[in-house]
Amino acid sequence: MELVKGTKIDFMGMKKYTFVFSGLLLLLGLVGTVQIYRGQANLGIDLAGGTAIQMKFQKPFSMGEIRSILAKAGHVGASLQEASGENILLLKLGALGKEEEKMVAEPVVSLLRQSLPGNPFVVESVSEIGPAIGHKLRRDAALALLISALAIIIYLAWRFEFKFGVAAAVATFHDILVIVGIFWALGIEMDLLFITALLTIGGYSLTDTVVVFDRIRENIRLRKKKTFSEVINQSVNEVLSRTIITSLTTFVAVVALLAFGGIVLRDFSLALAIGILVGTYSSIFVASPVVALWRGEKMTDVKR
Repeated sequence: MELVKGTKIDFMGMKKYTFVFSGLLLLLGLVGTVQIYRGQANLGIDLAGGTAIQMKFQKPFSMGEIRSILAKAGHVGASLQEASGENILLLKLGALGKEEEKMVAEPVVSLLRQSLPGNPFVVESVSEIGPAIGHKLRRDAALALLISALAIIIYLAWRFEFKFGVAAAVATFHDILVIVGIFWALGIEMDLLFITALLTIGGYSLTDTVVVFDRIRENIRLRKKKTFSEVINQSVNEVLSRTIITSLTTFVAVVALLAFGGIVLRDFSLALAIGILVGTYSSIFVASPVVALWRGEKMTDVKR
């Protein structure tokens, strides 16, 4: 099955525009990363510490009333999310210091039961993480991303050559930074599911990049073009249909998850949806042009 066939798009001719576009996105991502390090981003309790309680009420409830009850008890910064039509409340309380190291889920649940006697509820899940554990998880997540980058470089250096490995790592981290920047700019919460989404997108983007690199290697050996940029254009056009079909089918599945996955998976699905779009873009407009800039236009062979 081919959606497009025989295209002759000059992707390399657009690189000066796409590099500027990517540079702006990367700048946003770097600002977001610095803000995360400074604790100025919307981090979930997994990474910042705190308490999350999911409750299912028997009747519809008032978000304003619950917020008022919590505020009177000192929980002014509580985050409330409602699953529309299901009477489900997701309540999050951030850890603000050593005083918050103690468990607060039980007192908060008791407070709501006493304050809302006419609307009983069941507690579906509780998560309580101290600030120290949140800091450790944040550090471990950054370490996991760095290790994955090294693994990418080693794998592609072994399969192709070192410059291809570095270019693929650049494209992968481009995707990760872009998603971080978008989430930070929109104030969307970042938690461990978000980190999982970043690693998933890293793998997806890498797979797409390897497909393009494989075709470039084959076309270099065929010697049908005179310059490396011409080979890149030919290779990307040849795999363009496959890239579109793969991205489209994956994107549709993620959109379904976004629509029907509930509030717990909503941000995770959104990160995947953005990541698929960015990953597809970077495999065409970032990875190969970086190799061309570094390698030059000389048609030297890539190892088998």
